[in-house]
Amino acid sequence: MEYYVYILYSKSKDKHYIGYSSDPDSRLLEHNLGATTSTRPGRPWILVYVEKCSDKTAAIRREREIKKKKSRKYIENLPGR
Repeated sequence: MEYYVYILYSKSKDKHYIGYSSDPDSRLLEHNLGATTSTRPGRPWILVYVEKCSDKTAAIRREREIKKKKSRKYIENLPGR
């Protein structure tokens, strides 16, 4: 199974959300339906970045790496963003 790291953006909150999933499009729908407590207030979310990873472990590792940067500038400068 393929896994991806994804980044969502909320214009209303001017915030990014970083996560991982095997299906980023379905996950985006869940976020926008309010299924995730932490992202409910920021709806609507838009998918601004997707990065394919070799497996679930790699996706989790990459998600943590991006979150650890704690940098909007880093997120906004990701290739393909």
